[in-house]
Amino acid sequence: MAEKHTLVVLGASSDQLFLIRTAQEMGLRVLALDQNEHSLGFAVADAYGVVSTRDVPAICRFLDEYKAQGQHIAGVLTMGSDIPDILAAVCAHTGTPSVSLQTAQWATNKLAMKERFRDQGIPIPWFAPVTNLAELEDHVAQRGYPLILKPVDRSGSRGVFLLQEGCDLAALFQRSLDFSYSGQCMVEEFLPGLQISTETVMSEGQGYTPGFADRNYEWWDRFLPQIMENGGWVPSVLSSDERAQVEELVVKASLALGVTDGITKGDVVMTPEGPKMIEMAARLSGGDFSESLVPLGCGINYVRAAVSIAVGKKPNVAELQPQFHKAVANRYFIPPAGILERIEGVEEVQKQPWVHKLEFWYKPGDEVPPPLSHAHRFGVFVVSGETREEAEKRVAWVYRTIKIFMK
Repeated sequence: MAEKHTLVVLGASSDQLFLIRTAQEMGLRVLALDQNEHSLGFAVADAYGVVSTRDVPAICRFLDEYKAQGQHIAGVLTMGSDIPDILAAVCAHTGTPSVSLQTAQWATNKLAMKERFRDQGIPIPWFAPVTNLAELEDHVAQRGYPLILKPVDRSGSRGVFLLQEGCDLAALFQRSLDFSYSGQCMVEEFLPGLQISTETVMSEGQGYTPGFADRNYEWWDRFLPQIMENGGWVPSVLSSDERAQVEELVVKASLALGVTDGITKGDVVMTPEGPKMIEMAARLSGGDFSESLVPLGCGINYVRAAVSIAVGKKPNVAELQPQFHKAVANRYFIPPAGILERIEGVEEVQKQPWVHKLEFWYKPGDEVPPPLSHAHRFGVFVVSGETREEAEKRVAWVYRTIKIFMK
């Protein structure tokens, strides 16, 4: 890998910090772009630009100017931002590796994705587009409850609702519609069962899935009809045979979307009939999955593989093998809406060697909005233990110790 060639990182928030640092450790210069002039990543990156990561012409102009200064752009990448369409367009301009524009379209439009999966024989729940309330009512009459309603083009649980007996269909349909960039929604079968998050490194058509975590929905009833996840666990409770089934499925789904080289992020449900695909993103996840759960749980930093692929290099697949196995969990703080008065217990929690992360995204005096999506989480922590039971006890201790006072 050429020393000090530049990796362009789209986004410079907390979600991209781990990517920026990993690329620098690999000998690359990092140029971070974000529309927020106060982005945390600007202080870490080697260079930065205040540019919206959704404005392709502005990004391309900025990069043209950057290259005119004698800098070499080796690749473009993001982490935790669902913009493979933007990434593909920018990479087409810079002549750097990326998924195709067609793959990006499948990966960002959930309806197109489901249609592609159906056509390629990937097991998925029943689904249908919904263009108006009457159509939604017809689907409910034919299929019955429960069903899932979601925008076709959003992430982070935005506008995703569980439809149950007695719900206000009209209100939920309008709320979901309001979240959609394109004004399109879809409805699909609700699949009961363990949900699994995966992250797969695709290299020359071969798949490796070091990212494998059980999703946690302990606050399911609290947020209904909104679907809100509260972190995850490694290792999974699935058997080795069940895990192999999931890994085989996510590789097939990756290839169905046209990803032969890159990272795919899968959302899978283990049903009584076997694993089924809910969604798949053509990107690195944000949050703590690739940054904390997997490195702390088994010693793998597969963001290195993502960087290698982005700059046109074959990843070192030997680095994708577990070095050890520990139990790790990440959990979120989601208090009621209001004005934050104070947080107690922080110093006591930070003293624990098994607490690897404790962050809050609000400070005293800030107005905390109602939690309408994952974007409205208040804070996060990551703990580890020798066993899942030990980690679970430590999660409970952190929740008891941290006290959040609102007014």
